[in-house]
Amino acid sequence: MLVRKAHEIGLAGATVLRGVESFGAGSRAIHTAKILRLWENLPIIVEIVDTEETINGFVKTAGELLEQPACGGLITEEQAHIITYRAGK
Repeated sequence: MLVRKAHEIGLAGATVLRGVESFGAGSRAIHTAKILRLWENLPIIVEIVDTEETINGFVKTAGELLEQPACGGLITEEQAHIITYRAGK
């Protein structure tokens, strides 16, 4: 849902990475990606790339999405130095 919203708004790019094991602040157990539990509580990272100004404008929207029922997460910010950027053909 976060990636779809970023695409809808027109951000430059987004990638979803699935983790294989995690735990968090509200967790009393380690979550793992077992074949029978692939739909449950999977750890994911959503990386969104754009200018600092555009990302800052999207943070409020992302925060609102994370507040929905059965959702949660952590928003961090890191600066990237783009070496090359080309659209695929």
